[in-house]
Amino acid sequence: MQLSSGLSGKEVAQKMLLDNGIFDVQVMSTDGQLSDYYNPQNRTVNLSTDVYHGRSVAAAAVAAHECGHAIQDSKRYKWLYLRSEMVPVVSLTSNLLQWILILGIMLIGFTGNPVVLSLGVFGLAVVTLFSLITLPVEFDASRRALLWINNNHSVKFSASESQQAKDALWWAAMTYIIAAIGALGSLFYYLGMLFGRGGR
Repeated sequence: MQLSSGLSGKEVAQKMLLDNGIFDVQVMSTDGQLSDYYNPQNRTVNLSTDVYHGRSVAAAAVAAHECGHAIQDSKRYKWLYLRSEMVPVVSLTSNLLQWILILGIMLIGFTGNPVVLSLGVFGLAVVTLFSLITLPVEFDASRRALLWINNNHSVKFSASESQQAKDALWWAAMTYIIAAIGALGSLFYYLGMLFGRGGR
């Protein structure tokens, strides 16, 4: 559904930032789909092409959500900072984790040595912790986005548009919950493998 205001995702983001007294964050377009994110290092709201140029309620909701992260940054929201500090470690761990787990399973199967699998489980625990820390960060950003959508005066959202934005952000939040549940499931699976076979 098109926004009654006719604003693009870029324009929605710029207005939300200004309404919250944030003047040093740049709104940029980035390639790809579902590639929307806020970068606290260079203070940029990066919107995928469809969101940046889009004039739908969904595009406005995504743009407002990413600006929610910029507001978190301006207010020094502790969970955002903790997640940001973990990003380099999690990126490195995620790239190596699959191979460490495969090697660990092979070694524990052939030699009974659990050391490599233990390292893999530790790395998986770090990734799982990151997924859990992501939840309050994302939910809070959506809360800030909806607060602005429902109460701002520079952009008027109709009641139906506000509800559609709420629904869009709710479904987006579900993807983070599913990811966290999946990470927990994998962690428990490999913990079971480690302690179930490591002592043989």
